[in-house]
Amino acid sequence: MLDDRVAPTLNSDGSDLLLGESALMRALREQIRRVAQTDSTVLILGESGTGKELVARAVHSWSPRAARPFVAVNCGAIPGELMESELFGHERGAFTGAINVRKGRFELAGRGTLFLDEIAEMSPPLQVKILRVLQEKSFERVGSSEVLASQARIVAATHRDLEQQIGLGRFREDLFYRLHVFPLQVPPLRQRGDDILQLAEHTLQRLDAQGLGRVRLGDGVPQALLSYRWPGNVRELQNLMERLLILHAGSIVRLADLPPKLRTGSERAITESALPEPALHAPDDEQDGLHALMEALAEPVLQPVLPPEGMDLRAYLEEIERSLIAQALERSRHVIAHAAQHLGLRRTTLVEKIRKYGLGAEPRE
Repeated sequence: MLDDRVAPTLNSDGSDLLLGESALMRALREQIRRVAQTDSTVLILGESGTGKELVARAVHSWSPRAARPFVAVNCGAIPGELMESELFGHERGAFTGAINVRKGRFELAGRGTLFLDEIAEMSPPLQVKILRVLQEKSFERVGSSEVLASQARIVAATHRDLEQQIGLGRFREDLFYRLHVFPLQVPPLRQRGDDILQLAEHTLQRLDAQGLGRVRLGDGVPQALLSYRWPGNVRELQNLMERLLILHAGSIVRLADLPPKLRTGSERAITESALPEPALHAPDDEQDGLHALMEALAEPVLQPVLPPEGMDLRAYLEEIERSLIAQALERSRHVIAHAAQHLGLRRTTLVEKIRKYGLGAEPRE
C-alpha cells in the first residue's frame, strides 16, 4: 500500500506529483487509489489548470495497467473532420490523403488507458460513435468493415459543467451517464490552503534543478500567495514562480515584486495592521459615537463586493456550497438525514453533492 503522502512520479523531472496535504487532496488521492484497481470508466472534473491530466496519469500509474500504454488525446485541439480518424484510425484510400493504413488512439492504447481530455469539445456526431464504443466495446477504422475490440480503460476529463451542456443541447445525456461512472472532482487551488506554498516551493526547486537559479520568498509574499484566488490554478502558480525566478534569480522576492493583483489584498492587510489601536476608554462625549461605530462594525456584511479584476462566479458559489455542506455534516455528526434537514435538501441530492466535493468519509444514515 502506498503512503497517502506519496504520489507516483510521472515525469523524469519530478514535476508531476500529486502534492498537497490538504483534506481535499488527501481525499482525492484515496479516491484515485480505489478506482485505479478497477476497470471502471472515470470522469475527471475541475477547472482549467487544476491538473486533470495529472490525475488521469495517476489513475493509470496506480492501476494494474501501469506497464501498458497511456494514450492521451485533446478533443478540443484536433479539427472535427480529423477526429474520427485520430481516434479510430483509417484504411488506405479511406479518404483523400489516406495513403497508408493508420492505427487510431483506441488501437494504440491497447489494454492500457485512453485519456479523452476536454470531452465536452467533441462534436455531437462523434459523441454518438464514442457512445457506441463504450456500449459495444468495439469499433471500426474509417473505411473498413472489420470490427476491432476496444480493450482500453477510458478516462475522460472536462472543465465544463456537463449537465449544463446537456441542457444547452451540446452534450449527449446518454454519453454523460456512460462516462459518469466514477467522477473525480479536482479541487481548485484556492481551496487547498497551505498546498499553495508547497507547490510554489516544489516549482522553484524544479526550476533550480533545470539551471534557472534560486530565489527566496520574502516577508509578506507567502501571505499574498495564500490570499489570492488563483483563477488559473496550479498552472498560473507555476507560471508566476518561473517569471519571478527569471526576474529575481539569486535574490529575495519581496511583496512589491509581485503582480498588482496578488499584492493588493496583502498591502491592505499590512496597512490596516499598522493603524493605531482604538483607545480602550473614550471620553464621555465620544461614547455615543464609539458605540454607534462598534454596532456598525458588528453588523454582518450582506452585500457581496465584486473584485476589480472580476471573478469566477460559479467557482465562488461552489466554494460557498461546499463550506456549508461541510458545516452541516459536522453539526449532524455525518448523519445524512439530519444534514439534509439543516440544508433544506433531499437526501439523494446531498449525497451527490458530498461525492462531487469529495467531503471525506461516507455519511451515516
